[in-house]
Amino acid sequence: MGQVAFDTLQASEELETAGISREQARAISLVVRKSHEVADVATKADIVEVKRDIADVCKDMEARFEKNEAQMQARFEKTDAQIADVRKDLSAEIALLRKDVEHTANGLLIKLSAVMLAIAGLASTIVTVAIKLL
Repeated sequence: MGQVAFDTLQASEELETAGISREQARAISLVVRKSHEVADVATKADIVEVKRDIADVCKDMEARFEKNEAQMQARFEKTDAQIADVRKDLSAEIALLRKDVEHTANGLLIKLSAVMLAIAGLASTIVTVAIKLL
């Protein structure tokens, strides 16, 4: 931070003109100068520099946000594509399972039909034998 310029001679002269003694005017001017030396006061140039720094940081943050947004968008697109692939694979697997279940069901139906025919034939034989025995 810069320091504010303070003219002690001019201040002393103005104080003397206002009716203050030379020693008091000199003492007041020195105290004011020392207070300015101790004070850390921002100058217009300091403020302009800080504004410039803030603008640079804002630009940097904007660029970072845009980069992160682009990376996130790319990841979302990649994830969406992976999800679509998984859905396609699952649909194919489900279709194969359905065919397997249908094939198994048809096989069981054929076996059940054969068992029913065998039972019907056996029942017919039992009835025929029972009739002959009676």
